[in-house]
Amino acid sequence: MGFLMRRVAAVRGVSFRVERGTIFGFLGPNGAGKTTTIKMLTGLIAPTGGRATLFGEAVPSPRAMARVGFLPENPYVYPYLTPTEFVEHCGRLSGLSRRAARDRTRKSLDRVGILYAGDRPARRLSKGMLQRTGLAAALVADPELLILDEPMSGLDPVGRKEVRDLIVDERRQGRTIFFSTHILNDVETLCDEVSILREGRVVVSGRLDTLLNRDVRRTDVVLHGASEALAASLASQGHPARRSGEALVIETEGEGAVRAVLEAALASGAVVFEVTPRSETLEDLFLREAILKPSDEAPV
Repeated sequence: MGFLMRRVAAVRGVSFRVERGTIFGFLGPNGAGKTTTIKMLTGLIAPTGGRATLFGEAVPSPRAMARVGFLPENPYVYPYLTPTEFVEHCGRLSGLSRRAARDRTRKSLDRVGILYAGDRPARRLSKGMLQRTGLAAALVADPELLILDEPMSGLDPVGRKEVRDLIVDERRQGRTIFFSTHILNDVETLCDEVSILREGRVVVSGRLDTLLNRDVRRTDVVLHGASEALAASLASQGHPARRSGEALVIETEGEGAVRAVLEAALASGAVVFEVTPRSETLEDLFLREAILKPSDEAPV
C-alpha cells in the first residue's frame, strides 16, 4: 500500500505586473501561494497553465534570468564553503569572469555587512549571517531585477533596517525589487505597489497610495483612572474598550463619538491621557481581505 496523494491547486489564475524601477510587495498568509509563484517566475517549477514573462521573455528564460538576482526563502549555503567562496561561485555561474566575480564578491559582502566573516566556513555562521550571504549572492552579478523571498528572515532589528536601506538604495540606482514578506510595516514603508494573495488568488493589487484610505477612520481615546462602570457604559453605547495596563483604550468613529466619550470620561473623574486619530494601515487591509473575509469556496 502506498500513501494517498492529493493534488493541491497552489495558485489559480494569479495575475500582476511589476513596473520597472519600483518596489513591489507580494503578500499573503502562509499557504497563499507566494513562494510557488516565485518558483514559477524563476523557472524552478513549471506551471500547469498560463503564461509568465520576465523582461518580455517567456519563463523559463536563461536570458531573462541572467538579469535577475534571486534570494530564496531559505538560502542554502554549502557548509564547507566560506561566504567569499560561495558568492564568488554564484558570480561565476552568472557569467562573470574570475576577476570580476572576485571583485564583485568583495563589494557584495561589504554591501550586506558580512565582509568581516567572509572567510568563515558557512557551518559556523548564524541564520542571519547565512541570510546576508544569500543576499550577497543575489547582488553579485549586478542584476536589473531583485526577487527576494522573505529577505528579512532571521535578521535582528539592526539587520532588518540595513536590508530596508539597501532595498531603497537599489531602487535609487534603477533596480526593480520584487519581494515577499510577512512584515507588513516594511511593505507599507518601502513599497510603491502590492499584490495580496489569498488561497492562490490575487484579491488586492495596486498602488499603496490608492489602496489605503488615509482619511481618519477611527480615534483612540486613552484614559487613566477610568472605572469599570465607565468602561461598561461606553461599551454599551457601541464604543469598544480594552485595558492596556492601567489605561483604558476606547475606539471611536466620528467626531461626535469622540466628544461623547470625552464628556463621559471627564464627568466620571477619569484623566484623558491621549487622543490619537488612526487612518487605515496595510495591516487593516491585509486582515480584511486576506484573513477575515469569508472564502468564496465551500470547504471540501
